Amino acid sequence: MSTDMPGRMLRLLSLLQSRREWPGRELAQRLGVTDRTVRRDIERLRELGYPVDASTGVAGGYRLGSGRDLPPLLLDDDEAVAIAIGLRTAVNASVAGIEDTAVRAMAKLEQVLPSRLRDRVGTFEATIVPTLYRGAVPADPEVLAVLASACRDHEIVVFDYRGRSGVAGSRRVEPHSLVSTYGRWFLLGYDLHRDDWRNFRLDRLVGPVPVRHRFTPRPLPSASAAAYLAASITEAPYRYRGTATVQAPAATVTAWLPAPLPGKVEPLDDRSCTVRLGADRIDQIAMDLVTLDAEYTLEAPREVREAIAAVAKRLLDVSGTSEERPRARR
Repeated sequence: MSTDMPGRMLRLLSLLQSRREWPGRELAQRLGVTDRTVRRDIERLRELGYPVDASTGVAGGYRLGSGRDLPPLLLDDDEAVAIAIGLRTAVNASVAGIEDTAVRAMAKLEQVLPSRLRDRVGTFEATIVPTLYRGAVPADPEVLAVLASACRDHEIVVFDYRGRSGVAGSRRVEPHSLVSTYGRWFLLGYDLHRDDWRNFRLDRLVGPVPVRHRFTPRPLPSASAAAYLAASITEAPYRYRGTATVQAPAATVTAWLPAPLPGKVEPLDDRSCTVRLGADRIDQIAMDLVTLDAEYTLEAPREVREAIAAVAKRLLDVSGTSEERPRARR
């Protein structure tokens, strides 16, 4: 039986912070103590300001709840380094209003970081170069927090959502993951109204509320949340579409594109490939085409080709020469 009460308390706190809920008997086994000792240690944590909730019955257990004030957190070395790096990069993150808060939190954390961990954080900082994605849409941190908790706890959420057409409606979703890509945040989840997987842009999502109903997670229809989102974006029913056949290797073209989503570039042979273009605004297609540093032919509706030609003319007028960009054939 563990007789080191301070050490046991720290171990108990670490366990409570590591997952949503613990059965009392399992905690006792992990700590090498009796159920009665666990109950006493739980009371000590409550006296120190940690809001530990308890449930009774056969499936009863303990969980670390959210209180009025934030109590001290117990972090191991890797967790402390991860938080420090996250705070440093948060200054350039696409989360609204987080910059100043991240700086204040980082200052507090640096005061207590041991020198060995400070060196690890400094190494990461020296090698990471943050970039800002043009057209990024900041996410509401409160919305992120609600959805992240629902993903973690497997709780159904309801919210209002404005689709691509601009029509708003209520959604009831089993949330799976939050994905940040190309300057936007997305929620991936199973839409119970449509009986299918969907991704939702957070800037179109309003008032998410957990309904306190737990669910068993479904298997993803893809290798990962990021892969599913990338495929969904590529195959979305955009207003404008086109296909460019480019006289350059697929790997080279992928490196040129600002948003090289999976399935967007398909090789034809070692020296050419096709690029699937799609957007709700024609100028977004033009942004892809202007990066192609090789000759290409474009198959697209007439309005798209005329808009692209107008963009190309403006670029040529600005540059003063037609030799700086390859001439596209329509």
